[in-house]
Amino acid sequence: MFSKTRVTEKPQTPPAPSAMPDLPAATPGHDRIDAPATPAARRSTPSVLSSDLTVTGNIRTEGDIQIEGTVEGDIRAHQLVIGESATIRGEIVGDEVVVNGRVIGRVRGLKVRLTATARVEGDIIHKTIAIESGAHFEGSVQRQEDPLANGPTKKLAAPTAE
Repeated sequence: MFSKTRVTEKPQTPPAPSAMPDLPAATPGHDRIDAPATPAARRSTPSVLSSDLTVTGNIRTEGDIQIEGTVEGDIRAHQLVIGESATIRGEIVGDEVVVNGRVIGRVRGLKVRLTATARVEGDIIHKTIAIESGAHFEGSVQRQEDPLANGPTKKLAAPTAE
């Protein structure tokens, strides 16, 4: 049914419909060609939270997410992109984290990238990190072999006046 051609060869024209073999009819609920449901196929398009959206609460997904709006809560995702117009107040955890906007809170990721428009106020725990010239960062940076293995760390108590 398929032929392998070289780049220098002209593609073959498909045979006329009458020359094609008859294929069995599809049974109800089944397609003729079953594509495997791989994790990569599920992650083809990220979920997007637009700039006019405000979320109060935690977000958790095993897929990819792009945030352009405001989130007040923790976010956990496979790949997480914080857009230039986004503001996050909470902890961010992901395999791959790209910050273009503002984050107030901890960032944990295997690969963390702060672009030139990033504004981060909080600690970053990473395996690899890239910080572009122009990024604004206030906090500490700590490298760990597996930054995702740690559960949420305890937040420090507010200082008391004596």
